[in-house]
Amino acid sequence: MTRPLDGITVVSLEHAIAAPFCTRQLADLGARVIKVERPGAGDFARAYDQRVKGVASHFIWVNRSKESLSLDLKQAAARAVLGELVARADVLIQNLAPGAAARMGLHEEELRAKHPSLILCDVSGYGNDGPYRDKKAYDLLTQSEAGFLSVTGTPGEPSKAGISIADIAAGMYAYTNILTALLQRGKTGVGSHIDVSMLEALGEWMGYPMYYAFEGAAAPARTAASHATIYPYGPFEAGDGGTVMLGLQNEREWKLFCDRVLLQPELASDARFDANTKRSENREALRRIILDVFSSLDTAQVVERLDAAQIANARVNDMAGLWAHPQLKARQRWREVGSPAGPIPALLPPGRQSAFDYRMDAVPAVGQHTNAILRELGRSDADIAALREAGAI
Repeated sequence: MTRPLDGITVVSLEHAIAAPFCTRQLADLGARVIKVERPGAGDFARAYDQRVKGVASHFIWVNRSKESLSLDLKQAAARAVLGELVARADVLIQNLAPGAAARMGLHEEELRAKHPSLILCDVSGYGNDGPYRDKKAYDLLTQSEAGFLSVTGTPGEPSKAGISIADIAAGMYAYTNILTALLQRGKTGVGSHIDVSMLEALGEWMGYPMYYAFEGAAAPARTAASHATIYPYGPFEAGDGGTVMLGLQNEREWKLFCDRVLLQPELASDARFDANTKRSENREALRRIILDVFSSLDTAQVVERLDAAQIANARVNDMAGLWAHPQLKARQRWREVGSPAGPIPALLPPGRQSAFDYRMDAVPAVGQHTNAILRELGRSDADIAALREAGAI
C-alpha cells in the first residue's frame, strides 16, 4: 500500500530523544529518514544502556526504519556531502546544541533562500531567541522549568516523570508541525521554518494546572498517584498486595461505588462525603473506609466489583505486565523489527489505519547506510575510500 509520506526525504541531525522520536514517526508513515551520526560512536543515546541484547533501550525505541549516515561535520568534505543531501531533501530537522547547526553553515536564511521548498525544523530546549536561548536543557531540567515538578510527587517531595515527557512533547509537536508544513507546502509550494522548544511543548501540557492557579490562586497540590482535586481517584491496595487504580467522576458514580463496591449505600449521603469537594477534603477518612473493604478482597475481586458497577479502574501494571498485556495481544499490536542485535519485538504506532500499513523496518547500526547513500550521490568507490581514510565518514 502507498503510505502518506512515501517519497518524502528527511535529513536529521539528531541525538537523544526529541528529534529522533519525531523522525521515527515520520518514518512510520513512509518517509525516508537519513540519520546523520558521528563516525564511530554515533548518536550518544546508543550508549545510554545495553538493555536490549546489548543495544540501548532508548535508541531501539526511537530509531527504527531509518538509514544511518556517518559524517564528521567538522570536515569540509563531510559538510559537502550534507549539503548535497539537503538539496535533495524535503525536511531538515536538528536538535543539536544551541548554535551548533549555524557553526556547520546551516543558517536558516541561507538554506531557505537556496532551497525555498525545504522545511526546516529546529528542536531545542528554549527556542531560537529569548534570554534562555543558549541555556542547556535536559528533560528533567525542562520538567522543572515548566512547573511539572511542582504538581507531581508527594506532598513532601516533588517527583519527575518516569519517562522523558519534555522530550516526548517536543518530538510530538515537531512531528505535527512538520506534517502541517508538508500540507501547507502542497498548497503553496513553499517550505517553512519551524522552531519547537521543549519548554513551550511541556508548557502546553501544563495548561490545566496553570489555569487552576489563575491570577495567583493556589496551584494543585502534589498528591502522589491520587488526583489533586477529585476523590476517590488514585491507587488502592487489595488484600493480596495488589494495587488497583480507580476514579470517580461524578455523583452518580459515587452512589454506585458506595452501593455496589463498598456495599455501604448509606455512605453516599454521609455529610463528610456527599460532594466531591467534601470527599477531597476528607480523603484520609474515606481512604480508610475503602481500604478496610478492599482488605478482604483480592485484586481480581476488587476489579470485578468495580467493573460490575461500571466504575473506571485499572491494574497498576509493571513493565512485565505491559509486555504481556492481553489487550495489546488481542489487538495484534506487536511486530518484529531488525536491529544490530537481531530481531526484537516492537509495538505498532498508535492508531489503526485501514488505508496503509505502518513502516516497521530495522534499527540501523552506526553508518550502516553510508556507502549506499554516497554512491547514490555519485561518489565512486575511490571517493568513498578517500573520505573514510580522512575520517570524514
